Amino acid sequence: MARDLLSSQAMKRATSVNELTQHNVELIAKMERASEGQRALGERVADGFAAVVGSWTFIIVQSVLFMAWIVVNVAAWLSHWDPYPFILLNLALSFQAAYASPIIMMSQNRQSKLAERRNRLDLQINLLAEQETTVILRLLCQLCHKAGISIDDATIAALGQQTNPDRVIHQIERATEHENDHPKKC
Repeated sequence: MARDLLSSQAMKRATSVNELTQHNVELIAKMERASEGQRALGERVADGFAAVVGSWTFIIVQSVLFMAWIVVNVAAWLSHWDPYPFILLNLALSFQAAYASPIIMMSQNRQSKLAERRNRLDLQINLLAEQETTVILRLLCQLCHKAGISIDDATIAALGQQTNPDRVIHQIERATEHENDHPKKC
């Protein structure tokens, strides 16, 4: 209740769409900071590792090191510590992949959970907005009726009905199943 009052007060103070969107952006940023602050040490380490390993800087530095490793071992400027076929280099890369893959997957799993949470929030807000819109449409129809304004439009009557999310999901599933049964030809 208090949050709704604060939000409506912020909307009353806003004098432009830019101010309204800025308020929304600030709320989203606050939610993101709260989510980031709740991460465990392992999640922070996995996210940091994924950010480093997934950067162009890492790829370039690693590629330069590999090229230097190969050149030094092929040219024999120093002793051949890893002669062709570079078994020690392969071992190092296998070791890196064995640890990097699960750590990156941990980061992706956390990000996936966060995205799922956002999707659920979006769904809840969309359902609430649909319910509010239906009520507003019904109220407008009642006002028009009281004012003697004719609105005998079947579309308005249909939109005034409550939407059944289960039925909509069923319609989407039928449509996508139909598309999957008949793939488009290239």
